[in-house]
Amino acid sequence: MENTISNLEENSISELIKVIALLRDPIKGCPWDLEQTHSSLIPFVLEEAHEVTDAIREGNDEHLVEELGDLLLQVVLHSQIASEEKRFCLNDVIDSITKKLIRRHPHVFGNHKLTTKEEVNKKWEEIKLSETQLESSTSPISDRLKNKSRSQPAIAGAMYISKKVAKIGFEWPTVDAVWKKFDEEINEFKDALTSQNRTDSQEELGDVLFTLINIARWYKIDPEEGLSGTNNRFLKRFAYIEKKVEDDLSKQSTEQLAEKWKEAKKALQKK
Repeated sequence: MENTISNLEENSISELIKVIALLRDPIKGCPWDLEQTHSSLIPFVLEEAHEVTDAIREGNDEHLVEELGDLLLQVVLHSQIASEEKRFCLNDVIDSITKKLIRRHPHVFGNHKLTTKEEVNKKWEEIKLSETQLESSTSPISDRLKNKSRSQPAIAGAMYISKKVAKIGFEWPTVDAVWKKFDEEINEFKDALTSQNRTDSQEELGDVLFTLINIARWYKIDPEEGLSGTNNRFLKRFAYIEKKVEDDLSKQSTEQLAEKWKEAKKALQKK
């Protein structure tokens, strides 16, 4: 299948724009759509992005097509809202990303010679840095990382921050040093729990998780994928227990549930 935009695809995009414009029509539109703002749609943008991710993990093209459509809806809907307020339109969004891609790929659209992935990544960061220079800030790197990471889930944000600061040399000398830091943070977390100080305990838990994410980075493991896999395995095992236990789960003893969990784990491993 070709990646060029056909007349049929252009017509499809135009039709989507017309549909969303009608949904936002003050007279004929949908009351729910008319109430939406950029802020009210934030949960839906995040939800659709996560559902696209789930579809990719499943390897289900039919599901992926549907979820990409839902995500595209968010892009067009936000553009429509802005267009109604005479701020920007979908063409501005498309033009912006097109120019950015051309600007950040001088080795493709210009005469700059880059031959390796490492060279490409380095040049990308240099160009990106020049685009977002914060001249009045005394902590420009921190400000950029804050702006980029605050809209991400905490795990993704921690990984992003860690990768970026490591690239500029703020890094442990060895992975053993990271493990030593992890042990240190675990002990501090235990001490905070012993003192029963909820605020300290929460902060120390965050330190533990941040250090563990850095360990994952050193070993090139994706913590988001790891946790997502654990969630899925847990739910499959829990579903197995629900099917096997005829009575109310709350009436089962801890020992009975533990045995069923072992049974579920063994049965699902065979599959």
